[in-house]
Amino acid sequence: MLRFIYVIIMNLFRAPYVIPKMRKEAAHPERYTEEERYNLVKYVIRLMKLSGKVHTKAYGTENLPAEGGYIMYPNHQGKYDALGIIYTHKAPCSVVMDKSKSNTILVKEFIDLVQGKRLEKDNVRQALTIINEVAEDVKKGKRYILFPEGGYEFNNKNKVAAFKAGSFKSAIKSKAPVVPVALIDSYKVFNCFSIGKVTTQVHYLKPIFYEEYKNMKSGEIALLVQERIEQVIEAYA
Repeated sequence: MLRFIYVIIMNLFRAPYVIPKMRKEAAHPERYTEEERYNLVKYVIRLMKLSGKVHTKAYGTENLPAEGGYIMYPNHQGKYDALGIIYTHKAPCSVVMDKSKSNTILVKEFIDLVQGKRLEKDNVRQALTIINEVAEDVKKGKRYILFPEGGYEFNNKNKVAAFKAGSFKSAIKSKAPVVPVALIDSYKVFNCFSIGKVTTQVHYLKPIFYEEYKNMKSGEIALLVQERIEQVIEAYA
């Protein structure tokens, strides 16, 4: 949180230009392509990284499917998680986020630019709608980030909580590749009390294709993805 405040202060002079630009492009997707909006997001993340003394290393980008839609399932550590993935993910992607946390300054603009989905955790009917919408988008070739832990503990020190089976229903419905993503030290960016230099890691693991998981229950898929991520964290953290 301390670094987040620091980054905001360091970029206050840019706010009168950047935030209106983000809002304008998000409000007019018919005028700005998905690539243009995604590049704006990456530009703002770059500014935040530079001023916040954050370096992010990406591994395994060659594992990402070259064509078609897929869903990335990362462990969840904090506010920087999605930003680290977006910054290192070349092709445009979107994100599913807790609605209650999606309307703060900059977060709202990021979500709107990538046309992310806002999930109401306690609303089963709405959650089912989001699951179906994501599945349909992925069938059409869109890529999503979906956090199967559903939340995170402040300063969690690379610990992984149990993955929720329901998070994988969109992948099952779309028959899309499931891409496990291991995040390491991401919590150190905005979820600890430090503003010193920090290096985070994003590991894109080999995708799990539908043929591999089609006979598995959602709980079994969740456990498989969680175990693969934990193995990488144990090896590299």
